[in-house]
Amino acid sequence: MFRREFLGFGAALALVGRPALADTRDDVAEKVLVTWVHLALELVRHTPTYTPPVASRTLAYLGVAAFEALASGDKGLRSLVGQLNGLTALPDRAPGQTYDSGVILNAVMDALIHDFFSNTGPTGQHALQTLTGRLADQSASGVAADVVAASRSYGATLAAAVLDWSRGDGGAVIENMGFPKVWKLDPEPGHWVPTSKIVLQQAPLLPDWGKNRSFAMPDGASCALPPPTPYSEDKGSQFYAEAMEVYTVTQSLTDAQKTIARFWSDDAMLSYTPPGHWIAIMDQVVAEKALSLTAHVEALARMGVAMADAFIGCWAAKFQYDTVRPITYIKKVIDAKWEPLLNTPPFPEYPSGHSTQSAAAASVLTALFGEDYSFTDQSPTPDGVPQRAFKGFWAAANEAAISRLYGGIHFRPAIENGQAQGRCIAAHAIALQTRV
Repeated sequence: MFRREFLGFGAALALVGRPALADTRDDVAEKVLVTWVHLALELVRHTPTYTPPVASRTLAYLGVAAFEALASGDKGLRSLVGQLNGLTALPDRAPGQTYDSGVILNAVMDALIHDFFSNTGPTGQHALQTLTGRLADQSASGVAADVVAASRSYGATLAAAVLDWSRGDGGAVIENMGFPKVWKLDPEPGHWVPTSKIVLQQAPLLPDWGKNRSFAMPDGASCALPPPTPYSEDKGSQFYAEAMEVYTVTQSLTDAQKTIARFWSDDAMLSYTPPGHWIAIMDQVVAEKALSLTAHVEALARMGVAMADAFIGCWAAKFQYDTVRPITYIKKVIDAKWEPLLNTPPFPEYPSGHSTQSAAAASVLTALFGEDYSFTDQSPTPDGVPQRAFKGFWAAANEAAISRLYGGIHFRPAIENGQAQGRCIAAHAIALQTRV
């Protein structure tokens, strides 16, 4: 396990303490949005139930809600009502009433983040309380009192509608940290078995997540995958060859390969998690390109939807095929003393979650910003691991995917087919109509 070095809650608070940008109200609203998103990423690693699928769900609702806060008052934007599953209606702004979008946006993000992170620890609770007051004052600065009141009221109403929509998706309640208290393992060879001695992890994480209501794709099975390679312990079989690749590669990892595995580890409770990592990359690009507030919330909504759907689709396939992990097979068939570089996550192997969601994220970012957007990933890194530069989003996604083979966590088909699944899932988010 590798601890990540984070800027921490102080960074989010520092954003509020800077002198207000006075050029336009959009500048104030942009700073409010960035601050809340940064806080959400920090809260992900301070909140015990925030495994990657759970983080992806919250980030999707935050993105959609931020977009709808602006779309409700912008005739050039098209609401996602009727485009996202189960989202049949949202409250409208009252005709004739003057509103401020920055105040609305702050009220929406405040309410949602307090709700989604209600079980965060004392440090997170303190940061939430501090930011609530500061951002409420900052977003309302210079706005007439009656407009502030109307905007906050509407924001609260919009947030309540989004929360009501979220509670029917199947992922709102996380019990026992996401591990079922009763689980029956499939006794046939080739199926998943626990890879950890931790009592809680003798059952797999979130086995029903693939049944959750998806956002833009029809359902969790919309981007189905071919079956994994048939299980076999025969040394002449394809499955044995795939296991031998993992074994051989991990036996002679270069320093560069070890760095890649650690850079993309994105462990729960130690990082922003994989979806948070990609949201951080997106926000970095938004800042580098000085995008408008409208373009920012559009990107945030598409990215959130794509990655949340990616985890739903990936988990549906994981528990459809229930495939054994490399550590189990290699120790049984090849080398009982073998150990992977990274800890194996407590759920089935096929497909690779990193591969599916990274491909989904890269697909959206490429659609938004182009094939050849070079960047240095400035996300927090594990101890001793330097930042990494990429010639495009697909270069980063491909590296994230192959990192799981270097880490000894996945066979190659889970990586390659996971990427294909991510591309398919992202197409639904990319197809959303956000402009009139």
